[in-house]
Amino acid sequence: MNKILLDTNILILTAAGKTPPKVINYINDRTNIFLFSSASIWEIAIKSSLNRPSFPIYPNEFYNELLSVGLEELSVNSRHALIVKTLPTLHKDPFDRILIAQAIYEGVTLLTTDKIMAEYNEQVVYVG
Repeated sequence: MNKILLDTNILILTAAGKTPPKVINYINDRTNIFLFSSASIWEIAIKSSLNRPSFPIYPNEFYNELLSVGLEELSVNSRHALIVKTLPTLHKDPFDRILIAQAIYEGVTLLTTDKIMAEYNEQVVYVG
């Protein structure tokens, strides 16, 4: 059993039917358990509140859809936040940094479409 945390962009791409091919390989492995972070919902809620036509995602519906397809929520906690301080400053996006911290603390694999995030350690996997 492998726990896989999906970054926000992968969640959005997958919801739009554009799952990166390397992610599909992970999905096809039935031993994997998929997680999403509460930080991703927070990020989506912020972007949604800007009312940009290019971001037509409704956070409540998106959240419910993630749960309905079997993803498990990984809530942000103080232990995750404390790890952020120990991370090198390769990446400045606070949402991405908390996802990395969660992956490190929880001992899970984080799949990302961001090459810079993958430079943190072997738990962060770039999937294009």
